[in-house]
Amino acid sequence: MKVMIRRDSEGVLSAYVPKKDLEEPIVSVQNPEMWGGSVTLANGWVLQLPQMAADTSLPITVEAKKIGGE
Repeated sequence: MKVMIRRDSEGVLSAYVPKKDLEEPIVSVQNPEMWGGSVTLANGWVLQLPQMAADTSLPITVEAKKIGGE
């Protein structure tokens, strides 16, 4: 699924899923650089992000995979 990852002015990461019209803060990151690992959203969703360079600029839209759940 397409997911837009962004960082707000306070430095909080969030994910927006256009198909679900859902925006949630990212509350947990598996890898320090975020890319290539999973992130957990405030609503409990776990998304697997693609491998990218650690210095990838935000905001960016990526193809992520939802792990578990529906």
